[in-house]
Amino acid sequence: MRISARADYAVRAALQLAASRDDAPLKAEAIADAQDIPHKFLESILNDMRRGSLVLSRRGGNGGYRLAKPAESISIADVIRTVDGPLVSVRGVRPPELSYTGPAESLLPLWIALRSNVREILEGVSLADVASAQLPTDVSALTNAPSAWVNP
Repeated sequence: MRISARADYAVRAALQLAASRDDAPLKAEAIADAQDIPHKFLESILNDMRRGSLVLSRRGGNGGYRLAKPAESISIADVIRTVDGPLVSVRGVRPPELSYTGPAESLLPLWIALRSNVREILEGVSLADVASAQLPTDVSALTNAPSAWVNP
């Protein structure tokens, strides 16, 4: 699985909003500076997140962006899907729409299993979990194996 720069920036921007101490909107410039995200790219991402009902925006001197609902109710999967589409695709196609023959026939259940595991993790972790550094126990457990940190 590959996480695009767009998805990474969107999650980081959403986390910056989740960590905001008050309910005042944050300016895009402040989010971009805090997370080292190119401002123009971030504006596009925030617009997608606004259209996806994840953030609210307000114009003017006191304007900016804030989460549209509590950080506890927004999963990492919600953010990624909003800016990038499906969590797992093969050549841009969702796994159930694929078909294989011969020795490749068992690839389909493999892709479905992969998608199921990705969903389980990303749908099970909220912005609040990450912003508070309190990942769910089952997710934290996956990082305990030394091999999890090694690139093969």
